[in-house]
Amino acid sequence: MMSPGLASKRLELLKEAVPRLSRALVLSDRGDSIAAPQLKELEHAAHSLGVTLLVRDIRSVDDLPVAFDAGAKKHAEGLLTTAETRLSVYRDRVLELAARHRLPRMYPYRGWVDAGGLMAFISYTPKLQARAAFYVDRILKGAKPADLPVEQPTRFELVVNLKTAKALGLTIPPSLLQRADHVIE
Repeated sequence: MMSPGLASKRLELLKEAVPRLSRALVLSDRGDSIAAPQLKELEHAAHSLGVTLLVRDIRSVDDLPVAFDAGAKKHAEGLLTTAETRLSVYRDRVLELAARHRLPRMYPYRGWVDAGGLMAFISYTPKLQARAAFYVDRILKGAKPADLPVEQPTRFELVVNLKTAKALGLTIPPSLLQRADHVIE
C-alpha cells in the first residue's frame, strides 16, 4: 500500500477534481515511519502542481479539530490524509470534520469513501491479499523471509463518491469519472 508514487498521484487526482485547489490540508502522523516518505512525495508533487500543503501532525483525536481549524484559517480548499494506522482509527471523526468544513477530500483507503469520503486512490486489495497468502505459504514451508523478493503493487483503483461530490457542490470532471474503477452514486 506504500508504493512509490501513490501519495503524489492522490494529490494530482484531487487537483484534477478541484482545479481551483491551491491549498490542501494534509493530516499525517509524523511519528509513524511511513509518514515521512509520503510527505516528501506530496511536497514534490505540490510544488509542480502549484499547491501549498498545510501539514498537520495528528497524534491524538484531540489534534483533529485544531488541525481543521488551522486549515480553515489558512483557507484550505482540499484535504488529504496519509496512510498511517492512527488516522484510520480516527476515520469517523476525520470524515465528520471534513464534511463540516466542506472540504473535497482524497483518502488512501476505499472504506473512507464508502463511509462518505469523496475519493480514494488505492492499491488493488484482492491481489495484495493473494500475494500475502503466497508469502505466508512460502514461509510456512520453510522459506526465509529475507530470501523472498519485495514486491510492489501493480494495480490500483480510483473510487469516487458522487453523493459526497453533490453535497459539496462539486462537479467531478467527466475525464476523471471515466478513469474511476468504482463510482458511488
